[in-house]
Amino acid sequence: MVSRERILEAAARVYARHGFKGATTRLIAIEAEVNEVTLFRTFGSKASLLEAVLLQHAGAQAAPVLTADPVDPQAEVTEFLEANLRKVGAMRPLLIHTMGEVEKRPEAQEFVCQGRHHVHDTIATYIRHLQENGLADPDVDIDTAAVMLTAAVMGDVMGRPIVPDVYPPRETVAHRYATLFLRAIGFRGKLGTERTPKPSVGETALCSAAVMSPAEPSHPTSSTPS
Repeated sequence: MVSRERILEAAARVYARHGFKGATTRLIAIEAEVNEVTLFRTFGSKASLLEAVLLQHAGAQAAPVLTADPVDPQAEVTEFLEANLRKVGAMRPLLIHTMGEVEKRPEAQEFVCQGRHHVHDTIATYIRHLQENGLADPDVDIDTAAVMLTAAVMGDVMGRPIVPDVYPPRETVAHRYATLFLRAIGFRGKLGTERTPKPSVGETALCSAAVMSPAEPSHPTSSTPS
């Protein structure tokens, strides 16, 4: 008997490659090595199958958390960001196609929004704990700070494969985002420094920028008449 998980895994791969419209039940059946009748018998419809795929991915990994009793905020936020970068990065292909479906498919909107709401609320609650312990500016704009840090994670995951040269090295990116975030919220403690390694090699950018020195003109200058 074909397992439900096998079909879900196959559907996720097809959906990540082709999006909802392109992920036909025929392609999913071929990927799962079953017939289409089995798909409909198991899930009822293509829409129900997609919803099951998204729900499985949303709960596949435990959501990263931040402690309610901060001890080493720099290390805690760095670890939190590293976990989120890994989790969101693993879902990137699925997220790209799902974002294009949010206006038409409520299950897609729920999938995209659920994780972001959780991360935002986790960060906002952590800032409040820092304030309660006298470790952050009591007047800091909590929601804006949470939005900025959440956006840093999403922007990194979505943008790095396109323009890797504009992002901090992978080895220190979480630490650097955490440090900047803590400074922004008026962290009242000591922040450690981390040596920045040489930029990673091997990442191919889809976009590249040609840098010209402003001191060097792009055309030869005329000679001064005697």
